[in-house]
Amino acid sequence: MNRFANLADRKPTDEATVQTAPASPVAQILTPPSRVGRKAISGYFSPELSLALHTCARRHGLSLQDLMAEAFDDVLRKYGESPIGQ
Repeated sequence: MNRFANLADRKPTDEATVQTAPASPVAQILTPPSRVGRKAISGYFSPELSLALHTCARRHGLSLQDLMAEAFDDVLRKYGESPIGQ
């Protein structure tokens, strides 16, 4: 039996009686200020590339995020787009 089969048998509920839970205040507190208004970009790469990027960032006194932002700006310039930066 399909686990959604009984949904068709349900009667629509009155919207006035449906209550939505407010946003969890705990989730809002746990978001670091440095991540507010930002979106994660991720990928899977070889361990060798990961080590090389981390090593390069440390040698130049940068965070990995700063190094990646610089690389993304370089790629955008290469393809004729405006660099965004952090």
